[in-house]
Amino acid sequence: DNVTLQIDGVLYLRVMDPYKASYGVEDPEYAVTQLAQTTMRSELGKLSLDRVFRERESLNANIVDAINQASDCWGIRCLRYEIKDIHVPPRVKESMQMQVEAERRKRATVLESEGTRESAINVAEGQKQAQILASEAEKAEQINKAAGEANAMLVKARAKAEAIQLLAAALAQQ
Repeated sequence: DNVTLQIDGVLYLRVMDPYKASYGVEDPEYAVTQLAQTTMRSELGKLSLDRVFRERESLNANIVDAINQASDCWGIRCLRYEIKDIHVPPRVKESMQMQVEAERRKRATVLESEGTRESAINVAEGQKQAQILASEAEKAEQINKAAGEANAMLVKARAKAEAIQLLAAALAQQ
């Protein structure tokens, strides 16, 4: 991202072979420190600014591995490297904060639109269910009405049939 960073780190070393540490390199502490700095620059060059903050652990591990490979012949072992602080220029920090705020606003807008969408879907589903229930009620009412009319016709027809039978019986007696 072509951003200048200032990084403070802590380096934990152990001298494993004092003879190699004394004669294998002129100033072992300086050599390991320089190696840590160059390795850090190399590893940071591979990452974007956002990933630098997320991948601190992998940066630490990569630096420890690189130091141990180089310092083995010096009789020194790197036990641990920790990035203590990452200082970002103020303008970059401001733009990062603006980016975070914009991301939050975006998420809030998306959540609000999803809520509105769900609300509209729920209202539409409710209206659909109401129409279905109303049409089923109307259908049941029509069926009941038709059944009632049919029963009324049957009762009238039976009554007429009985009246005709009574009349026929009365005429047959005379």
